[in-house]
Amino acid sequence: MRTVVFDGVEVPEALLAREVQNHPGASAADARAAAGHALAIRALLLNRALELGLEPQPEIDDQGREETAEEALVRAVLDVEVEVRTPTEAECRRVYDAERARFRTPPLIEASHILIEPRGDSQTDVATARAAALCLAETLASGTCTFGELAKDHSDCSSGAVGGSLGQLRPGDLVPEVEAVLAALQPGEISEPMQSRFGWHLLRLDRRVEGRELPFEMVEARIALHLESRAWTAAAAHYVADLAADARSRGVALTLTEEGGVREGSATLGDFLSDAGAARRLQPWLEAVDPALHQRLTAAAEAAGEPVADFVQAAMADFVTEADDERWTNLISAARDAEDPALACLAAVLRSKLVPAKQTFTLIRRVSA
Repeated sequence: MRTVVFDGVEVPEALLAREVQNHPGASAADARAAAGHALAIRALLLNRALELGLEPQPEIDDQGREETAEEALVRAVLDVEVEVRTPTEAECRRVYDAERARFRTPPLIEASHILIEPRGDSQTDVATARAAALCLAETLASGTCTFGELAKDHSDCSSGAVGGSLGQLRPGDLVPEVEAVLAALQPGEISEPMQSRFGWHLLRLDRRVEGRELPFEMVEARIALHLESRAWTAAAAHYVADLAADARSRGVALTLTEEGGVREGSATLGDFLSDAGAARRLQPWLEAVDPALHQRLTAAAEAAGEPVADFVQAAMADFVTEADDERWTNLISAARDAEDPALACLAAVLRSKLVPAKQTFTLIRRVSA
């Protein structure tokens, strides 16, 4: 199983290949890096949840979607580990004073319309609808019928039943071309026939209410929530970055299975002696911890005409067979206080085999008789 290390987590290539499709990037390398980082962070957070003894308690969002157990654990870790203080009133007021334009009620309008839909998509159908709208505009100008009466009798919109009234409207409630015409009208004014994607309209602005500034007391809670959410997002990103940095400092902290499961990164010396798969896992570990030794190992295995895993197993077997008490003591010293004792031992064995010992000199002081 070929693997690669991201943020101190050993990731199988097969798992990485499946994850890449969820991370489009400017290049294949960018997508691969994003996928590897995402898998590593997920593994580190799930492992932290295990260390904290957390149990998943999935929640359901406003759209009725339920979290997976893993999503619930990730959320629980961040809830426990990431803390931010509540913004003070003074901080909220500074935001309010600096951005008062944000804290206004939206402008409201009340409007009515008569819609004439073309009976088809041809130019003739569009021209016929326009002619009908122009005829209605002339009737309104003559004063023989009211806007509401014409809407009930001729509008192709369901609002015709209530005299064409569209009710109270906020910015964005209508298509832009209709909003633009209404914005230019004064209350009580009726537009010339205008075309939208729906057909031809006669528009009437009934009322306009400008937005008003909201007092600080009405928006303080909203500002506090915004500031707290922004601070939490920054703190969570910092927490995740620290988690990854700690894992990278240990070489390999965790290992993912091809199914995406998490296991501790450490192996034992026995694993490297008995299992070629464990020996193959050494390469990404060693590349992260000691690139120079990894390069020597790769070159030595190639020179011997052996796969790296076989070379490693042979080196370990030779050590166990030939090591004297001093070499075992040195091995124990290498493992002491190491984050990954097995890896530290194995690196020491390989280093003793692959790195030439420094030549030592003894200075002999001649003493005259």
